[in-house]
Amino acid sequence: MAVKVKPSRIQKKASYDRKLRGFLEEYSKILIVTADNVGSTQFQSIRKGLRGNSEVLMGKNTMMKRTIKLFAEQTGNDAVLNLLPLLVGNVGLIFTKGELKEVAKEVGQYKVGAPARVGLVAPIDVVVPPGNTGLDPSQTSFFQALNIPTKISKASVEIITPVELIKKGNKVGSSEAALLSKLGIRPFSYSLIVVSVYENGSVFSPDVLDITEDDLVIKFAGSLAIVASLSLGISYPTLAAAPHMFMNAYKNVLGVAVSTDYSFPQAENVKEYLKDPSKFVVLIPPPVAASADLGSGPTASKDEKPVEESSDDDEPMLSLFD
Repeated sequence: MAVKVKPSRIQKKASYDRKLRGFLEEYSKILIVTADNVGSTQFQSIRKGLRGNSEVLMGKNTMMKRTIKLFAEQTGNDAVLNLLPLLVGNVGLIFTKGELKEVAKEVGQYKVGAPARVGLVAPIDVVVPPGNTGLDPSQTSFFQALNIPTKISKASVEIITPVELIKKGNKVGSSEAALLSKLGIRPFSYSLIVVSVYENGSVFSPDVLDITEDDLVIKFAGSLAIVASLSLGISYPTLAAAPHMFMNAYKNVLGVAVSTDYSFPQAENVKEYLKDPSKFVVLIPPPVAASADLGSGPTASKDEKPVEESSDDDEPMLSLFD
């Protein structure tokens, strides 16, 4: 039976170096992600979800920086050096051939709830909702120590009002962690968070991935309007202001033609209208009378006899004295 030899530390580093070099040669798009509080099981789910067009690589920042520097020196690809300032903290690299926006969206779906551990920095505000806690009245002193208003209802402790237990950015204390554990609340959720995007040597914020074509059109139109306004204000011709300048020039020339004997073909109609506006009056024909069939309403049937109206003279006269 062959004994499997465990690779040495140097062999592991060499294998990691070859793997990272291969990814740098094959992929031109990389997502830089933080992996704080992300477990191994969660990593397996992420790798499985991205399988096919993406690869997730974690490792020590010093090893990644060393491999990237050597790769840039040997291949002359200095663009990858832009990755070096991004390798700070607990970060990893996701190499992909797919759409960056779709890959980032897929990564964000793998969130796992986690309890509030002592000393952990809260990523969000933690608010305990009001309601029955299910704890027995002996736990009242515990709530009082945290200044949480409670009352006894149906032999259990009930929180009266919402309580902001932990603020974002503060560390979780032992009392807060114990309370959340008693209530069975897992307030935090963790996943890989995209902090930077690398594509063909360019590095930009992941917020850029959320920009749509409509957003670009709106921004471009707004900038174009500003350029046109500035050009008109200082009488400096630009492509943006050219249509407005031509229109204003035409109005000025037309005004001169109307005020003087000078004329040109486009001004003839305007002059003619000013001389005799009645020539341009369009006669609107009267509305066509509705057809007799439609206007007369439903005709009486020949077989139907006309209903004779009753006359008051035919009715018997009743006397008050009868």
